[in-house]
Amino acid sequence: MSNLSVQPLSPLDGRYRAAVSDLGEYLSEAGLNRARIQVEIEWLIQLANRSLLGTDRPILDNEAAVLRKIVADFSDSDVRELGETEAVTKHDVKAVEYFIRARLEKLERHDLLELTHFGCTSEDINNLSYAITVRDAIQNVWLPKAHALVAKISELSDKYIDASMLARTHGQPATPTTMGKELAVFVHRLNRQLERVAKTEYLGKFSGATGTFSAHVVAAPEVDWIKQSQDFVTGLGLTWNPLTTQIESHDWQAELYSSVALFNRILHNLCTDIWSYISVGYFKQIPQAGATGSSTMPHKINPIRFENAESNLELSNAILDSIGSTLVTSRLQRDLTDSSTQRNIGLGLGHSMLALDNVTRGLSEIDLNAGVLEADLNDNWEVLGEAIQTVIRAEVAAGRSKISDPYALLKDLTRGKRIGHDDLISFINGLDISAEAKQRLIALRPSSYTGLASELTKRFRN
Repeated sequence: MSNLSVQPLSPLDGRYRAAVSDLGEYLSEAGLNRARIQVEIEWLIQLANRSLLGTDRPILDNEAAVLRKIVADFSDSDVRELGETEAVTKHDVKAVEYFIRARLEKLERHDLLELTHFGCTSEDINNLSYAITVRDAIQNVWLPKAHALVAKISELSDKYIDASMLARTHGQPATPTTMGKELAVFVHRLNRQLERVAKTEYLGKFSGATGTFSAHVVAAPEVDWIKQSQDFVTGLGLTWNPLTTQIESHDWQAELYSSVALFNRILHNLCTDIWSYISVGYFKQIPQAGATGSSTMPHKINPIRFENAESNLELSNAILDSIGSTLVTSRLQRDLTDSSTQRNIGLGLGHSMLALDNVTRGLSEIDLNAGVLEADLNDNWEVLGEAIQTVIRAEVAAGRSKISDPYALLKDLTRGKRIGHDDLISFINGLDISAEAKQRLIALRPSSYTGLASELTKRFRN
């Protein structure tokens, strides 16, 4: 063995910790245990204060405040205590139950000890705890970071709204567009997925060992346990799932991770496009003080932010896709495949968070190279062939021209060829079309042949 202390196995807990650490507040083992304690305490309070089992001593407001403060003040020492207890119990949820019982002893509420974890299977506590932690991680950490990134893309789209550029369909010169419009496409696509994520229903079950309330009914047949369960789950800010096996079916998780993964894939597409624009000089990279691009070639500025993001988006999706596909299947009424799987939710979202951080930084380190865009447009006058043949068609349809097969005519002129402005002017002047149509085409330039790109960007980007 070396003299090294125990080192982080995942780079998310090592090299990249600063970019993803906020997720640990919720999606760590400590975050899960804090949520478990919250669920156990709130159920205890509901049982006692609604006298569901005929108890005649409710939990007073000051006692409830003390119990809830356990959640608010959850600390490293509590984590250690739970770990020590679990080392004995070999059961994480049972360790949480004993943790709460110890606090009730300190409150001298011995009468409440047997209400702790009453009627619950471990999955009743776990499924609600995961729903709470995933919800809070998405709403408080991932979504704000994703929205900030999309806002940055939108800002650049606005900045470059009228910046004409040559499009490259199939990698070949094509009808010009604007950089602002191309970025607006990503803003529009990403925002659709963020809306889907924001509308996620976080479901929870609370119905005993096989989802039937069997033990509850035997213990207190006069209680409306369905209502009590629904009240409890919705009181935690979750959506109640009435029909389950021992476990909540996890479909909502699969839906959520699918939406996040699609957002990731769209963002991956942005990264490859920006990388390509950098490679052809459309974007120039802004040197960062002290940074080294290559260990041997000092002139280089490598687009590492976008390459790093691509890798992490792929890792994120591999994990999230695996989690989503695993969670929706459980043998008969219960198996434990979901237990290990769900412990990796933070890993899946963490790689996505790291990508968000890299892309946001990367977009702040590039600037448009207008000269390169202009030169590229001026080298490809043949892209106006589409405009010319379309105008001829309109002229023929209106009875102002008798040219047959305008497409073939322009194909012969332009396909696989580089032609210049003078070539096009000569060609246009020889066409049998109206004088007004000729003037329109003669005035056209690749840089002005962008149609409604700017208007589309303004009207529909967000």
